[in-house]
Amino acid sequence: MTTATVKDERTTQQPAPGSRRDAAKRKAPHRAETRGAYVLLAPYILLFLVAAAIPIGYAFWISMQKAPTLVNPETGFGGFDSFITVVTDYRFFATFVNIFTVMIIWLPIMIFGVVGMALLIHASPGRFGGAMRFVYYIPGALAGIANFVLWVYLLNPAQSPIAFLWLDLGMTNLKEVVTTQNLPLILTAMLFFQGLGTWIVIVNGGLNGIPDEIYEAAALDGANAWQLAWRVKLPLIRPWIGYTALMNLAYGFQLFLEPYLMRQISAGSIDSEWAPTQLGYAFAFTNRNFPAAAAMSIILLVITLAIGMVIVFRSGLFGEAKERAR
Repeated sequence: MTTATVKDERTTQQPAPGSRRDAAKRKAPHRAETRGAYVLLAPYILLFLVAAAIPIGYAFWISMQKAPTLVNPETGFGGFDSFITVVTDYRFFATFVNIFTVMIIWLPIMIFGVVGMALLIHASPGRFGGAMRFVYYIPGALAGIANFVLWVYLLNPAQSPIAFLWLDLGMTNLKEVVTTQNLPLILTAMLFFQGLGTWIVIVNGGLNGIPDEIYEAAALDGANAWQLAWRVKLPLIRPWIGYTALMNLAYGFQLFLEPYLMRQISAGSIDSEWAPTQLGYAFAFTNRNFPAAAAMSIILLVITLAIGMVIVFRSGLFGEAKERAR
């Protein structure tokens, strides 16, 4: 058999362009990627179903039931009666006014503080920048209950190192400091110092991910430090800022422990249903109206999800890198 004959046979054995075998070979890598994607997604989907989808579905089902009462102990399908009960409750709008007051004060201070300090740290390389990162992170290292105890100490005029401030304001005991009117400012201070260090680290990570070529190009164009921060760094870390706003927004709407404990230490000077979550708790364990508590949780979910979606799309959280750089 000559060499030319062997080559002719190999040529005839190769699949012709456009044949099914050739198409199958082209699809094989895509199928492998698809299988890999499903494998990677499987743990998240499982956790999402167990920790989110199923509880939400169960809460919605509970909210559609009829709450038993002493007059009418029968239960069953009640339609949207639980939602009507929640919305028409005299405490409903007051709780949302309280929580929105905290959000309006706290969120802008939090976002501007985190972004401003992250930019300062990033513009201060070396030991000074490292020391600043450590100092800012210290409050964030305190666990939630430890942070609360620290603030109880600071707010008590009888023990606080800033007692002169409370005395100058005419407040001589803890009950006069921790009131419903002062609670938004107190919660703003607590949440700001508790979360500042953690979020600075996250936003600073976004700044560290910006390629050096972009800084070099900006320097060649004559950009000073302020122009570099305003025109280059801020647009590129917009997704990180959006993520910070989104997570803090979700945390703010779930506030329960802080106002609940503040009421305990202030001997009841704060309303027991100050936040929407506290109102849901009261529906469940004071009024024994579990459908109304479930309806309250669904309402909170819808509001948080709607505001969160606005932040996601406006911040370009899931956008492409080229779009973020615009």
